[in-house]
Parts: sequence; C-alpha cells; structure tokens
Amino acid sequence: MLSGIKTRLSNVRTIKTLCESAENYALQDQQRQAGAEHFLLAAIDLPDNTARLAFREVGADAAGFRDAVGAQYGEALRSVGVNAGDHISGGLTPEPLQAAAGLYDAAPSGAEVMKELAANRNDHRPLLGAHVVAIVAAMEQGVAARALRCMGVDPAALKAAANKFSRASNRHTGPMGA
Repeated sequence: MLSGIKTRLSNVRTIKTLCESAENYALQDQQRQAGAEHFLLAAIDLPDNTARLAFREVGADAAGFRDAVGAQYGEALRSVGVNAGDHISGGLTPEPLQAAAGLYDAAPSGAEVMKELAANRNDHRPLLGAHVVAIVAAMEQGVAARALRCMGVDPAALKAAANKFSRASNRHTGPMGA
C-alpha cells in the first residue's frame, strides 16, 4: 500500500514536470498552449532516460527531435508564403512568450497526450518518458508525427521500443542507464 502511494505521488510530480516543461517549450515556440511535440520534448528531458533510450533503440537521436519540430514549423510557414527568417530582426530568435495566468491549458494534441496518460495509468507503475513516447508515436497527424517522419523514424517501431522500456522499468528502480 505504501509503495502504491509513493508511486502515485511520484507520478503527480512527473506530470507537473511534464506540463511545466512542455509549456516552456511551447512558449519558446511562440505558442501559448503545449502540443504533443512539446510533451515529447519534455519527456525526452525526464531523468528516467526511457524516452531517449526508445529513440536510441530505433537508431534515432532524441536530441534531433527539437530540430525536426522547428523544421515542421518552418515548413508550415513557407506553405502559406511566410519565410520565418525574414521576420526575425538581425537574425535573433524572438523572446519566448510569457506564461498566461490561470489554469493550465494544452493544445488539442497536448490534451490528447494527457488524456491518454490518464486513461492508461496503472496505479502501481511509475510514469515514465517512455509512456509519453508511446502515446505520441501512435499519433498519425500533427507536428510531432511529421517531425518523426522528417527524422526517418518509424512510429510503430518507436512505440514498440517505448513500450519495451516502460515494461523494463517495472523491474528496475531509479533512472535507467544511458
């Protein structure tokens, strides 16, 4: 029983970290709401290391996901005739937006990630970055899906790798090795 309570408290801390980090990534991208891509970036940063391990398992570098997301934003702007580089004065990156006051609100794709995390929770399993990776890898549409394709990552293989590391973590305690 005490173990279950500890796991639940740990999961609450992990969700708080995920949401705060995803929001920070969104604000850096000049967006007020975190999308699935921001939650995946936040999962990659989690100290459990399972998100990075899942990427490595499929031969991809998790650090490249940030650049792939940026490429998707740039492509979206170009598709409507806007060159993002033309609007950045002096080649400087704009300052991140400031967080809005009030309740936390994610973009629809980010809300879907959170909904799936809640629906798939097992009370006695720790929440890991690999769980987020598996959910995002299953998404067929959106910035995150396009970024993974841009990286040459097979979403089904990434999901399988993430599931492997989330199951393996049930047999270990603490952060998984690099």
